[in-house]
Amino acid sequence: MREPVYYSGSARFFDTHAHIYDRKFDAENVTTEDILLRCKASGVTSVLIPADNESTSRTAVEMANRYNGFEGVTLYASCGVHPHEAKTYTEDTEKYLRSCLETREELRIVALGEIGLDYYYDLSERSVQRDVFEKQLILAYEYNVPIILHERDATGDCLDILRRFYKDGRLRSLPGVCHCCSCSKEAASELVKMGFYIGFDGPLTFKNNKKTPEVALNTPWDRIVIETDSPYLTPEPNRGLINEPCHVPYVCKKLAEIKGVTIDEAAQITYDNGRRLYGVN
Repeated sequence: MREPVYYSGSARFFDTHAHIYDRKFDAENVTTEDILLRCKASGVTSVLIPADNESTSRTAVEMANRYNGFEGVTLYASCGVHPHEAKTYTEDTEKYLRSCLETREELRIVALGEIGLDYYYDLSERSVQRDVFEKQLILAYEYNVPIILHERDATGDCLDILRRFYKDGRLRSLPGVCHCCSCSKEAASELVKMGFYIGFDGPLTFKNNKKTPEVALNTPWDRIVIETDSPYLTPEPNRGLINEPCHVPYVCKKLAEIKGVTIDEAAQITYDNGRRLYGVN
């Protein structure tokens, strides 16, 4: 039996990364309406739906527009090509992304992503990943939108590329967010100095994870947002369940413990940070 309410206070939460279109929800007969009803019950009032490729970019945009305001939940979308999908990036893909970014306000698009590097799975050749990452960084700067950075087991190359863009003045003053941060506190600190926000997810709550809480402790409050990465990375104490945005209060609770504040204070700070990151009200 799924617990319907995960937080009973008055705080508002912004889940800045939730793939609520994922097929895992269909497999468990979880509808978008179900997800948003549980958002309302848990104080989650804003959700960003990120994309992986052209197809999911279209889906994220469609969902953000179709369901925006359902049960009082505000929805936003991103468009972009994930490093796993870099091999699918073509001139037509870039034309599509440009069309999205040119009409982003009417489409409820607030970011370009997920983009970056993933050397853990290597589902696209590393050289292709780097090339597609750079192409999308150029788009983000040209259209003045933040990026959603995906980085796994590729910190060195990722930082090298970002350092070059930063040195050349081709990163926005607020370039985006390092989603589901898994890098060292030193790497996270360098990203913050470039202007990035740091996103924390379910792994922050995992009992055997010592590195991520240390990163959170050392990251300034004004550079932190919270996420679920639904349907993946379900936080404690609900590991084993499919992840949903309604679980983001658990991430916030752990963050509050690490930072020595109340959950309501942490919720307000991260909510405001998410709005500032994506330039939304």
